[in-house]
Amino acid sequence: MILPQQHTIFSIANEATFLENAIQIFRFQAENCEVYKRYLSYLKIHPEEIKTLEAIPFLPIEFFKTHIIISNNQNPEVTFTSSGTTGITTSRHLVTDVSWYQKSFRKGFELFYGDIKNYAFLALLPSYLERAGSSLIYMVEDLIAGTENPDSGFYLYNDEELYQKLTQLQQQKQPTVLIGVTFALLDFIEKHQLNFPELIIMETGGMKGRRKEMIREELHQTLCQGFGVPAIHSEYGMTELLSQAYSLSEGLFHCVPWMKVLIRDTNDPFTLLPNGKTGGINVIDLANINSCSFIATQDLGKMYENRSFEVLGRFDFSDIRGCNLLVG
Repeated sequence: MILPQQHTIFSIANEATFLENAIQIFRFQAENCEVYKRYLSYLKIHPEEIKTLEAIPFLPIEFFKTHIIISNNQNPEVTFTSSGTTGITTSRHLVTDVSWYQKSFRKGFELFYGDIKNYAFLALLPSYLERAGSSLIYMVEDLIAGTENPDSGFYLYNDEELYQKLTQLQQQKQPTVLIGVTFALLDFIEKHQLNFPELIIMETGGMKGRRKEMIREELHQTLCQGFGVPAIHSEYGMTELLSQAYSLSEGLFHCVPWMKVLIRDTNDPFTLLPNGKTGGINVIDLANINSCSFIATQDLGKMYENRSFEVLGRFDFSDIRGCNLLVG
């Protein structure tokens, strides 16, 4: 089977082309990703009979914690791991061709924000910097380098230095992105207040056990006031994916053209829900061509008519139904 190439995947422009590539990748992974192949066989799915996105079974994301999810026999160029507290099994995403990830996040950022070289890119990601294997840190390091701007860079707990840098960039009228883990952004504005309406604040991750969780509306209002910005942007990605969705305001995310979100019934993982209904988030990520492109996440969400989606939280139980099919 001849698989789609990067120039094909990253130039998808319509639903028909997405479907064609998704079905092709599904059939390839159904044959070559051993874990996915076994999962489909337990479900008595015949890949050649699958003709629509809605008919594709999604692999529960927990398998990335317990199995090697890979669709070729190549050695991984990089292994991304999820964060987790002591004693918690973390996910591992073995990436055999990291150029797919690079192309995905570079082009994804460009589609939403334009040329990275126009920006100073700052990162306040202490919990991610303090461990190895973060796919987010890999992406941000690359974007920082891509700006070719000496003012771009990482900040750990040096809030005063970050405040001085943001003040300088505002005075220079330099377009600036500050991506930060939520608790660190809140810690920063407790010490420093800004009025920088042109600044793009992009929150990612969460409290990581450092602060009390907040509902999105309250969180974004607090951050807007603290940084003096009209809206808060967000990035939706995860260790097990090579693509991101972005929200430019109000927590409404849009996917890149080679990524799609579907909403499943929380009580029946093989039933999809209509727009406006809350359920589990299924992700199709065609950039995951060398692992698995069809993943049932543990996130709860809701889809809207314009294909935007909202992330409403996490499942309150540890294992999605269906995982026990491959135990042992």
